Amino acid sequence: MDVLSKRAEVRLFKDRVRDVEEQVRRAAGATEIINSRSYVKWPEPVLARVPSLRFITVCGIGTDAIDLVAARSRGITVSNLPGRTAPVVAEHAFGLMLAVAKRAAWYTDQIRQGRWVKKDLLLLSGKTIGIVGAGPIAQQMAKLCRGIGMKVIAWTYHPSPERSRQTGLEFVSFDDLLARSDVISLHLPLTDRSRRLLGRNEFARVKPGCVLINAGRGALVDEAALVDALNSGRLMGAGIDVYEQEPLPPGSPIAKCEQVVLTPHVADMTPEGLELLNEGVVENVLAFLDGKPQNVVN
Repeated sequence: MDVLSKRAEVRLFKDRVRDVEEQVRRAAGATEIINSRSYVKWPEPVLARVPSLRFITVCGIGTDAIDLVAARSRGITVSNLPGRTAPVVAEHAFGLMLAVAKRAAWYTDQIRQGRWVKKDLLLLSGKTIGIVGAGPIAQQMAKLCRGIGMKVIAWTYHPSPERSRQTGLEFVSFDDLLARSDVISLHLPLTDRSRRLLGRNEFARVKPGCVLINAGRGALVDEAALVDALNSGRLMGAGIDVYEQEPLPPGSPIAKCEQVVLTPHVADMTPEGLELLNEGVVENVLAFLDGKPQNVVN
């Protein structure tokens, strides 16, 4: 913040924005915005009410909180932070997978209730993980999983032999990934194309007893279909850091499922991860102020 304050007037808001009217008031007169949380949305009607705005940087990879087409039409440049915290996010996804496979949350709850019960765990070594995506986080996740002896397959919208060589990922068809994977881990950005990529039809085709890990975006999955797949036993469990609605509403069906490990969209919230993100957004703003915008997505 000290670095930015030398170049511009800085307004910092530390508490959660309550509604769109407050969001617009906070942004009034701003030329650049650091959007530090993905639940703060910038659709076209909101962008239209901040005519001074020329630049937005998100504090991470996903840009689904911003209407990129509307931003472009209004001359607003949007930047993100690709790959900067990939090791941090991948480690969190890996931890969710281990917690689900070993039923850590379920056993903790049982013991707290005075129950000494036992259920089979999932041995991950020798099992197959299907990674959906091929970016830096997906590649780091593959590396971690190979480290414990897992087989790795992957799916992406744009597979090629060259990309396979560059990433070290074996690309398969989406149907093949669903059928072969003991664990499916989602590492895609949210777009109109990827929205609800996993729904009832897809869960019906997964390997029985599969584990789902989602540290990408909640809306990559049809949450109601996921709940049904968990409650029916089609899935052994799920580790989830992201949700269709955030914060997760009280009484949400996913929170009532027995074999889930849930975290509140915190995959990059380590001191190291936050430092990387804070540095990154400052660098993005400075680059824009210098007339050389970087990491531009629109």
